[in-house]
Amino acid sequence: MKKDCLIVLSGGMDSVTMLHDYKNRIALAVTFDYGSNHNAREAECAARQCQALGIEHLVILLSFMGQYFKSSLLEGADAVPDADYAEDNMKSTVVPFRNGIMLSVACGLAESRGLQHVMLANHGGDHAIYPDCRPDFIRSMSAAMQFGTYPHIDILAPYTDLTKADIARIGRRIGVDYSLTYSCYRGGERHCGRCATCRERREAMAEAGIDDPTVYEES
Repeated sequence: MKKDCLIVLSGGMDSVTMLHDYKNRIALAVTFDYGSNHNAREAECAARQCQALGIEHLVILLSFMGQYFKSSLLEGADAVPDADYAEDNMKSTVVPFRNGIMLSVACGLAESRGLQHVMLANHGGDHAIYPDCRPDFIRSMSAAMQFGTYPHIDILAPYTDLTKADIARIGRRIGVDYSLTYSCYRGGERHCGRCATCRERREAMAEAGIDDPTVYEES
């Protein structure tokens, strides 16, 4: 099978699952360092996964986002709320137009490398909070990329309508080791277990029948 895809790889559960799920099509993985609390730990996981699969991995700095944009993900661990995903308390974690910026850079890199598709691991649980994870945005951004590139590069986002538990089930089926992924919005040595992404991670694994290997602060 031709390797015709670039994947935006954070090092969290969703994108690492997609990396393994589509490894035969992925020629390049890109992690964006935009100054978030958890960037460094995610990037370490992303690099380890790519090394194990023999997939080229790049880290691209987007430091201007951390310098100029406003989000609790950019303002230190104490700024992140203890909460489940709900619109009122999770809007603070939105990094404005993050996926739009990353996809634009990834699109230019894909064209430079002769690749046809950019993969993104957004999923259904993101839709309520993050505008740049929603199906309409993905379709519109993909159309813009096709119009703006000679080879008509598009976005492949096959997890868009799945839940995080659905993704975890895929990971269980294909043997993804989730102990080698990182999700916590606070970015500590251990997952805090209290922020929304930690709670979502734990609930998804439980629903998928996976014994959670994550080390949480509370344990």
